[in-house]
Amino acid sequence: MARWNLWHGCRRISPGCAHCYVYRRDESIGKDASQVYRTKSFYLPVLRDRSGAYKVPSGETVYTCFSSDFFLEEADPWREEAWRIIRERSDLFFFLVTKRIHRAEECLPKDWGTGWENVAIHVTVENQAMAEFRMPFLVRLPLRHRGVACEPLLERIDLSPWLGCGLEEVGVGGESGPDARVCCYDWVLDLKRQCTEAGVAFTYHQTGARLLKDGRLYAIPRRLQHEQARRAGLDG
Repeated sequence: MARWNLWHGCRRISPGCAHCYVYRRDESIGKDASQVYRTKSFYLPVLRDRSGAYKVPSGETVYTCFSSDFFLEEADPWREEAWRIIRERSDLFFFLVTKRIHRAEECLPKDWGTGWENVAIHVTVENQAMAEFRMPFLVRLPLRHRGVACEPLLERIDLSPWLGCGLEEVGVGGESGPDARVCCYDWVLDLKRQCTEAGVAFTYHQTGARLLKDGRLYAIPRRLQHEQARRAGLDG
């Protein structure tokens, strides 16, 4: 696994952005996360060691642009070069998540065709309104791999209209951080049911900091949020 944050910084565009971890982290060190810049890691996937071998070995999954948004408007001047790098490293699997799926089609490379086998695009869907806005863009895109990230899950969401449209996975998670909004476990279970009925893989990534379960509100420390989600045994 590798992380490739080729640019950094973003702008809030929907309710899921309200307590963005990138803003929270940058504020803790006196930085403004709304300032977008290309990072020193831009060429990471194509860097080589002294022997001439790629530093990121073949077969790795590369988690891409998790401190920004790959389809951010401010990154338009850099994206063509980013696609060139992804094209060169066809032996890596690039995984990216976006809230700007409505811009994706105009930002794809000219030789995209029906999609690249080494790229997965997942869309963030935090509430029903964002599902109804973003999902039609996702399912219309020519993609080999597509999925949904219901993170942070802010309310009950019905994804059933789109689950039969080539989705490979739905990931779910509550919100982290000191101002985290409540995630209800019943919403998680309902999404699990929808995915099971549609034959779509489901992953419960994290509980979030405030989880409502069986009428009780739990405050869950950050270090336990992933572990407790795994222990729920919902993945599959």
